[in-house]
Amino acid sequence: MIEILRNKNSTTKFQILVEIANGGPEIQQREIAKELNITPQAVSDYVAQLIGENLLVSEGRSSYRVTNEGVNWIIRSLRELHDYNTFVQRAVNNISICAALAEDKVKEGQKVGIKMKNGLLFAVSDIGSGASGIATIDAEHGEDVGVYNIKGIVQLEIGNATIIKIPGIERGGSRKVDYAALKRHVTGGFPVVSLGLEAYVALRSIGADFWQYGATEVAIESARSGLNPLVVCTDSEVSVLIARLEKEKIRYKLIDTEKMR
Repeated sequence: MIEILRNKNSTTKFQILVEIANGGPEIQQREIAKELNITPQAVSDYVAQLIGENLLVSEGRSSYRVTNEGVNWIIRSLRELHDYNTFVQRAVNNISICAALAEDKVKEGQKVGIKMKNGLLFAVSDIGSGASGIATIDAEHGEDVGVYNIKGIVQLEIGNATIIKIPGIERGGSRKVDYAALKRHVTGGFPVVSLGLEAYVALRSIGADFWQYGATEVAIESARSGLNPLVVCTDSEVSVLIARLEKEKIRYKLIDTEKMR
């Protein structure tokens, strides 16, 4: 569970910081108390805590400013809330019908287990201890089937990305790639995507099957679905790609296939 949802203290401090950031330094404690439906004395106590933690500074009588540390804490908490919201939306759905692949024969009204495999959602006869639901229709192996009244959490481990760095054209481009090494790595990766023209040429040269467009989003979405994407990336694009992966909390490793000359 993320920090600001663990206890009321963290939640209220987060709200007070946001109120001060939004209302400006002259906002009155009684205004904050009214907005948060707590007593002015409680606001005063929380403000003292925030000042003690260097998240807030007092600039005179009833005048406060959120510190840089306070701003960073708000931003970090917002990111955690976003990640948790995504997790909740994907993990639990007790109302709507979702689509799954029937792993084996399923009957309408049958209770089925739900699991992720190879980036896809499957309905299985073995209920197990994970998520479960009720099949809406009859389905044979490999057919799509609706599942409703979903209970529990679909177990999902986020995948890891592998980034293979390709030299930019100013350093020789695809001509300086160690193609034997590239082919070995591409053989075990899925999905494979290219980012940058030099990367596209390198993958085409070894006859690989790969996605060309939306490479970053494909890598992120596939990792979130439990796959281990391989991104063949021109070196000028690597830093931006890594920043996105780190923001989405997706683990990665970086490999350089440039020939040693």
